Amino acid sequence: MNERHMLDIIHDQNPVMLTANKSVKEACELMRERRIGAILVVDDRDHLVGIFTGRDAVCRVVAEGRDSANTTLQEVMTASPVSMGPGKTANEALHLMQDGGYRHVPVTDGNRVIGIVSKGDFRGLEQARLDAETELWERIA
Repeated sequence: MNERHMLDIIHDQNPVMLTANKSVKEACELMRERRIGAILVVDDRDHLVGIFTGRDAVCRVVAEGRDSANTTLQEVMTASPVSMGPGKTANEALHLMQDGGYRHVPVTDGNRVIGIVSKGDFRGLEQARLDAETELWERIA
């Protein structure tokens, strides 16, 4: 099987990025508008500093009774998220997501954001390969 690399998956992507001083409300509005599950948080040079997800909105904002209009991403984002380079394969991304319990992984070139992948970006064949590998390791263990 010819494995896809991150550049193949994100080639036409325009990832949604905000700076850490933006409000949670603004981030959630963008997530709803673009129908996405995560916002990449960057500095003024588009260097990754964090990620804000729907899970963060629920657990760190709503569940804690915070005001989304007056809470900044800096206060509730996951700082310094795990990311991967553009040369990594789809299978490596799926393994990283499974092992880390992530739904989204930023793709960076050095520190600069170039995209983001989520579990939905992967083909059935790629997911089936991961499932087969996981089943094999479970039988061995």
